Amino acid sequence: MQLLVPNSLSHFHFFQKLPPLSRPYSSLLESDDDKPQDHYFTVSYLINSLGFSPKLALSLSKTHKLRLKSPERPDSVIRLLKHYGFSDTQIPEIVKKQPSLLLCNAEKILAPKLQFLGSIGLSATTIAEVMNYNQRILAQSLERSLKPCYDIIKSVPIPDDMVAVFFKNSRRAMGVKLLSNLPPNISVLREIQVPESAILFCVTYHPLVLAPNTSKLRESVNKIINIGILPSSFTFMKALQVVSQMDESKWAQKKEFYKKCGWTEEDFLFAFRKNPLFMSLSEKNSSSKMEFLVNEMGWRSADVAEYPDILTHSLEKSIIPRCSVIRVLQYKGLIKKGERSLSTMLINSKKRFHDRFVSKYQERAPELLSIIQGKMSLAEFGLGFEERGGVKQL
Repeated sequence: MQLLVPNSLSHFHFFQKLPPLSRPYSSLLESDDDKPQDHYFTVSYLINSLGFSPKLALSLSKTHKLRLKSPERPDSVIRLLKHYGFSDTQIPEIVKKQPSLLLCNAEKILAPKLQFLGSIGLSATTIAEVMNYNQRILAQSLERSLKPCYDIIKSVPIPDDMVAVFFKNSRRAMGVKLLSNLPPNISVLREIQVPESAILFCVTYHPLVLAPNTSKLRESVNKIINIGILPSSFTFMKALQVVSQMDESKWAQKKEFYKKCGWTEEDFLFAFRKNPLFMSLSEKNSSSKMEFLVNEMGWRSADVAEYPDILTHSLEKSIIPRCSVIRVLQYKGLIKKGERSLSTMLINSKKRFHDRFVSKYQERAPELLSIIQGKMSLAEFGLGFEERGGVKQL
């Protein structure tokens, strides 16, 4: 494709007429290592050509060390993206995610990659969506990364309509050495009769899970089976996602943490069999939830192990607001304590909880909507957690 040399007069005139940047912006340009005029041109270009605010333009210039000395190269990149169907809205978003694209040789570097992505069925809209998740997709080598990685995942195989999903989620897996383990590792999973749908989900959404060498994967698989999780179960691939990325010392450390929270060995294994993903949480994250559920809600530690899904919910955005809604409903006599399992209430979907405990009682308790949205606390409503027998409960 022939790329025309752009007319740079508009950018030159804009740069000449650009008023001095007011502080604190102008002070950000001062640096011992950079020429101020380079910063000014870069900032002026980002504002003029892409509609960025001065603050954002300065941030990109400083944080990403973006230096544009003339408009020719960035103009050619923008023109190329438009040629491939990217909209005036998508292009600034792409540049915001990967500013260094403006420094690329559009014809020699970017055009072949866009051509390739288009040839495997990705539209401009899809490529833009992919870049929103995986900003480095166009920074990958075409011959050493994009093409061979595509060949590997197609040999698995995965359907054409899932290729874009793979590229979205493969920011850290776009290496031929990593992905070369996919075929033999998938063979291992098929040997033990892991469902094809689960394998496909893992390849497209969590490719790094299948990146370890095959002997390491077999060790992880055997460990999970010995814990009592069947390869055909829904939780098997979740368990593999956790175990494959956690060495023995880290596993022992996590298990010891939950024992200090009051779990027995059997509590820990029971929780892992129900939802292994709680093991991916940091100790600080889990500790705050355990403390609230045990000390504030009066649960036994073993109760939390029975419903480990709760630990994967946000304390501030889900657990506390839901418990507060239940507290108000109990206080007003709209539901009785013990009438429903609190654990079930906490792991219901957002819509189901809203329908059953907010919308249903909206007329008799209009404040529920503000509470579930975090706009009102129990303290503001005149309620709190009362203490009974040394344990705070709802």
